[in-house]
Amino acid sequence: MKELNLQLKDNEWPLEYIDHDRQIVRAIVFDDQENYYFVRAKRDDDFGKATLIETSGGGVEAGEDLETALKRELKEELGAEVEIKHKIGIVSDYYNLIHRHNINNYYLCRVKSFGTKHLTQQEIDNFHLSTLKLNYEEAVAEYEKCAATKIGKLIAARELPVLKYAKKLIDEDLKRSKIKTVALIARATVLPLSTRHATSKQMKMTISKLKSKCQITLELDETLHDIPYLNHARQVDSRKR
Repeated sequence: MKELNLQLKDNEWPLEYIDHDRQIVRAIVFDDQENYYFVRAKRDDDFGKATLIETSGGGVEAGEDLETALKRELKEELGAEVEIKHKIGIVSDYYNLIHRHNINNYYLCRVKSFGTKHLTQQEIDNFHLSTLKLNYEEAVAEYEKCAATKIGKLIAARELPVLKYAKKLIDEDLKRSKIKTVALIARATVLPLSTRHATSKQMKMTISKLKSKCQITLELDETLHDIPYLNHARQVDSRKR
């Protein structure tokens, strides 16, 4: 899938001028049960009083590359060690109130383990950061709920498209994983050496049983495309004609 590239405006506060850019890394973090992990922020400052949901992340420090900064931020805010799965893309948005242009680099990350958080004192005192663990539908609903405030609306406008895109990436990865599972089982256990003489019709029957066993709901031809035995079966068919 092509990376996201979104350009957003701040329609909540008037634009006077923008005097600085901020390079930011953020992540949609998920686990093998498709739970998603966010930060809960409770703030009362120039942006107003608000309870928010937001992806974990923060500013890139001098000398850091994006992925190093991302892993540091996720360790600090969530206590998470992660595997970076995909670069989702870049979302450009603005906080007119503080004259800032945000360059948000989003990634999709799978949790490997959780440990101790390392929050800054400002994150504890000013934002009261905590971890939110939600399924996909709960996360969408929480963004919509928190969009009742001005800052919440800006965050939702930036992050809901990213969350929805991340869900598609996760679903695509799961689909590919299931195809590989069928192929591996076929090679290792289900297709004995005698299937070197199988016809494509027999092959389809075998793979169809495999799909049912593995609870795969893909089109048969799409699955068969990834099974190397099929080409040989087609050759057997042609010799029998």
